[in-house]
Amino acid sequence: MKEMICIVCPRGCHLKVNDNNEVSGNFCPRGAKYAIEEITCPKRYITSTVRTINLKENLVPVKTSQSVDKKIIFQVMEEIKKAVVDKPIKIGDVIIKNVLNSGADVIATKNVG
Repeated sequence: MKEMICIVCPRGCHLKVNDNNEVSGNFCPRGAKYAIEEITCPKRYITSTVRTINLKENLVPVKTSQSVDKKIIFQVMEEIKKAVVDKPIKIGDVIIKNVLNSGADVIATKNVG
């Protein structure tokens, strides 16, 4: 039996997942989905910054467009570290398309330049 606190909403349900992946303690179906995903294939959104050249600001804040498998977080961060922006960027612009074939794009979260 694994226990966790659901982070899908502010309610913070205390979830229990048994060996058959049956969830209890959830107030809503989203909690059960979260618990199963967290047990079988945990994923996280990544936020970071990308360097710029020839722009007034030195960094562009970015995030992944969807959550990525926890197993590849450090590899995704390495790809972000390699990226450089040299033109003005708008919120939502794709900086890295389909990073590491994860299905997630790395997108800008601020207008820069």
